[in-house]
Amino acid sequence: MTYQFENESALSFSFDWEPVARAVINKALDFEKCPYECEVNLLLTDDRQMRQINKEFRQADRATDVLSFPLIDYPSPSSFSHLEDALQDCFNPDSGELMLGDIVVSAEKVREQARAYGHSEKREFAFLIAHSMLHLLGYDHITEKDEMLMISKQEEILKGLKITRENKQ
Repeated sequence: MTYQFENESALSFSFDWEPVARAVINKALDFEKCPYECEVNLLLTDDRQMRQINKEFRQADRATDVLSFPLIDYPSPSSFSHLEDALQDCFNPDSGELMLGDIVVSAEKVREQARAYGHSEKREFAFLIAHSMLHLLGYDHITEKDEMLMISKQEEILKGLKITRENKQ
């Protein structure tokens, strides 16, 4: 598993964010039964840069909490069977790992939303990583049914890591 982590935020958290990100990414991949070693890029940034990225890629002129940039089009979420036919498009030729895509998280939104929702920054950060990983695995929340499925999966991933709303660590 290859993780590319970059921190461009001036904020620091009360927890070590890189091991938390690794744990959530791995748990999401296990939960979705991904049969491959994968590559994920994660950028921790501030609201200013998040606003720029959101405007450039989604034409939304505002900061958001997390953005996902999947590199794979799945016929259905977490459907890995078609990837064998797309070896040169989906797998890193040097490592052989499945290139899932990029996650961008606003550290400021992590802090702000943790406070607003009454749980820890660690829980909010882990939630955003789980949410984004599901996007990288082909899930979306366009319909209410899809949103409910994603919410359920996010909660199961975090529960498996014992990172819950009640846990203030």
